[in-house]
Amino acid sequence: MASTKEFKEYILEQLEGLSGISCKPMMGEYLLYFNGILFGGIYDDRLLIKIVEQNKKYEMQENIPYEKAKPMFLVDEIDDKQILEKLVLDTVNGLTL
Repeated sequence: MASTKEFKEYILEQLEGLSGISCKPMMGEYLLYFNGILFGGIYDDRLLIKIVEQNKKYEMQENIPYEKAKPMFLVDEIDDKQILEKLVLDTVNGLTL
C-alpha cells in the first residue's frame, strides 16, 4: 500500500518550522531529508525515522518500513510540532556525528 499525498502534506506541514526539510518520492512512498541528510520516510502512511543513539530517549517502537529493510522508529507523536521538530533534529544530529 502506498502512502497518500494527504498524509505526506500533513507531515511536511508539521515540519514547516524546520527550514531545510525536503521530500522525495520513491516507489509510492516518500524519503525525508533535513539539509540533504536522509533521516526517515513516510511508508504506508506511517512516519518512520532512522534509529540513532540520540533518539532512543523518546522510547519509540521499532517498525519495518518494507520487507527486508532495517528497523526504524515509528513516530506516533505526529500532531505535536515541537516534539516532532526536536525528534528530527536529534536524529539528524545522531546521523552526523
